[in-house]
Amino acid sequence: MNSLYYCIFIIISFIFIINGLYHSHKLINKNHISTTLSTSLFSTISNDQNVAVVLLAGGKGKRMKSNMPKQFLPLLGREVFLRSLDIFRSMEEITKIVIVLDQSYRNEYAQIINSDSRISWADPGVERQDSVFNGLSEINGDDTLVAIHDAARPLVTIDEIRRCISDARSHGAAVLGVPCKATIKETENGSFILRTIPRVRLWEVHTPQIARRGLFMRGFNKVKEENLEVTDDVSVIEALGLPVKLTLGEYTNIKLTTPDDLQIAEQILRERGYEYDKAYVK
Repeated sequence: MNSLYYCIFIIISFIFIINGLYHSHKLINKNHISTTLSTSLFSTISNDQNVAVVLLAGGKGKRMKSNMPKQFLPLLGREVFLRSLDIFRSMEEITKIVIVLDQSYRNEYAQIINSDSRISWADPGVERQDSVFNGLSEINGDDTLVAIHDAARPLVTIDEIRRCISDARSHGAAVLGVPCKATIKETENGSFILRTIPRVRLWEVHTPQIARRGLFMRGFNKVKEENLEVTDDVSVIEALGLPVKLTLGEYTNIKLTTPDDLQIAEQILRERGYEYDKAYVK
């Protein structure tokens, strides 16, 4: 009888050992597959780091009340548009920069531009959307992520840009912005208030505004065909019925529009540790 129990014990033990080896083999294979997939996904993400920039520097800046366009005014001793350009040139993930600038101003900056192979030119258009379209036309690949930025916003930070890039990758399109601080009133004729718009639903959008090149091109083609008017770049994505992610930015990312803005911008740069650039020669 004891021999029978012993045999049964040996058989059950053998079954447990075989079962354990089988499941261990499956786990190893599963982990191998998981590691392979993770490595493949990481490779895809790594290869998707490249971003192109369209830097808009073709505006006239009439409200600045200056004898030259605002993007060429000195900001702590360095031209406004060069301050913006410096930011993107310092980012290794930026593989192409298209500067939208009138040909009559280009010779003055040839030395700086020629020192960076990522940079090329595009002509400004009649309207902002025409300038953006011209810039996008200089970029290859519909899957390329494109950040469109106003040269007159030289205070944007690298952290803001990278967070916006990340949101654009995740959601298809993204724009930097901040919640509105002021109370906004709607008026029909500029004389009387029509209604007060709930502030909690309002955001002030900045640049960069980021999406795939192909998405931007589809949107701009639709706007052109239907004769729609847009005042910012992601509006063309909205026109396609697609979502745009709001990336929380900084209130310091102001657009230089008036002489007061220049003074504020210089103070912000000083607080960030920037010094006066004596190379400005205009």
